[in-house]
Amino acid sequence: MTLTIRPASECTYDAVSLGEVMLRLDPGEGRIRTARSFRVWEGGGEYNVTRGLRRAFGLRGAVVTALADNEIGRLVEDFILTGGLDTQFIRWVPYDGIGRTVRNGLNFTERGFGVRGAVGASDRGNTAASQLKPGDIDWDHLFGDLGARWLHTGGIFAALSETTAEVVVEAVTAAKRHGTVVSYDLNYRPSLWKAIGGKAKAQEVNRRIAEHVDVMIGNEEDFTASLGFEVEGVDENLSELQVDSYARMMEQAAQTYPNFAVIGTTLRTVHSATVNDWGALAWSRETGVVQATHRERVEILDRVGGGDSFASGLVYGLLEGVPLQTAVEYGAAHGALAMTTPGDTTMVTKAEVLKLAGGGSARVDR
Repeated sequence: MTLTIRPASECTYDAVSLGEVMLRLDPGEGRIRTARSFRVWEGGGEYNVTRGLRRAFGLRGAVVTALADNEIGRLVEDFILTGGLDTQFIRWVPYDGIGRTVRNGLNFTERGFGVRGAVGASDRGNTAASQLKPGDIDWDHLFGDLGARWLHTGGIFAALSETTAEVVVEAVTAAKRHGTVVSYDLNYRPSLWKAIGGKAKAQEVNRRIAEHVDVMIGNEEDFTASLGFEVEGVDENLSELQVDSYARMMEQAAQTYPNFAVIGTTLRTVHSATVNDWGALAWSRETGVVQATHRERVEILDRVGGGDSFASGLVYGLLEGVPLQTAVEYGAAHGALAMTTPGDTTMVTKAEVLKLAGGGSARVDR
């Protein structure tokens, strides 16, 4: 199977994301538990990908989500507008003044440093996005009347509630009906699944969704926890044995789901919170497994969003029709660069991605 991508001239959007957008509160170099001030950003595993396609690569995008209509929701909207995405598909839910029935999600995130790992403390119960249900979005209008070349969604949104999993199924089946390519990042988060059935429930939900996915993305934990595939021979350092193990996993996934046209996975070895080895693999039936440049001991300011930026770089390459080897280089380079700045979302330019993907260095540009 190969990707058939709708022409840009036929579509209002190059990419659309379906997922929750939260307000991130960042204590900077400090700890959440002792902070007296926070910087605020927006972020969401699915949203970050299309925002990256807009801000780093200049493509046209929109986000499908829901927000409680209060000052926090309008702040998140302001961030989304800054990110350049169309907001017409935000579902605004009336706020009761307390948050008893609906609210907006908050995500407190420490970046970590050295031996102290990154920490996330989310506060997302009863959020507007978690209450989205089938029938809330007119997918035929979005994918048919307006047109979108690509839909990106993922396992974080699917885990928020029984109804959000159904919304994902509704969205991906509508996308396929209109010829829109579907990518899905498994993004397994144990904290989201533990109260509703754990890995068994994650696998039940994600296996159902996987049947409609063209481009599947995730790391080794995502594939094992969310789809039940095993990665054998993984060690703490990237080796030929480990790459072979990942390749076998990807080929097994492709056999199980013949609808997968491309599979992408990041490779990360954590030496400390601020020093990681970083790379990526991708697979297609035409190429088999291809490997991006592996970068050892990458210095990291903020690792959150690195995988999302990998996804947006990979998707950009696939939308542009470049060879898979080039697309996975774009993804790995964008992810590495995005982790050098604070916040979930990219502050990178396309020129910087292309330079690093092509073998460029960190020498000063004058």
